[in-house]
Amino acid sequence: MTVAVETGVWQLDQAASTVGISHKTMWGLVNVKGTFGTVTGQGEVRPDGSAIGTLTLAAASLDTKNAKRDKHLRSADLFDVEKFPEITFAVRSAELTGDTVHVVGQLTVHGISRPQTFTARLKDASAEALTLDAEFTVDRDQFGLGWNQMGMLRGLTTVTTTLRFLRAAA
Repeated sequence: MTVAVETGVWQLDQAASTVGISHKTMWGLVNVKGTFGTVTGQGEVRPDGSAIGTLTLAAASLDTKNAKRDKHLRSADLFDVEKFPEITFAVRSAELTGDTVHVVGQLTVHGISRPQTFTARLKDASAEALTLDAEFTVDRDQFGLGWNQMGMLRGLTTVTTTLRFLRAAA
């Protein structure tokens, strides 16, 4: 499938977008999943077809369906949302080939920025809306999220996104 994406500014449709994480805990026996309730963002598709943009997550909006765990995730042990209320991904470049988007950017979590690349899939696109799906992994230790009582948390965190963007009014 070859898709042409319209140039211009695109705004994240918060109601139709999700950012979730999953991580094995309890020595790899339990897969904890959560979603961020507050996600904002925008992007710009340039005349050459490349794109840039920013996605921002409210760290305190992570919901794992367990209030005690969520409170701990927000604490200074992990996300420390009082000091670091936002998680951001700044897209430095996004190149579309067919329905595959190669994304290069900078992920900032817990005040620490690291390069992050991944491949997204352009699920659909029209003159007014586009939807991207992506899944990639993050090493939480690289972002100062090293709390690991009794070795319970191991391995990588998987990030899964469905992002719908609407063309901004000119």
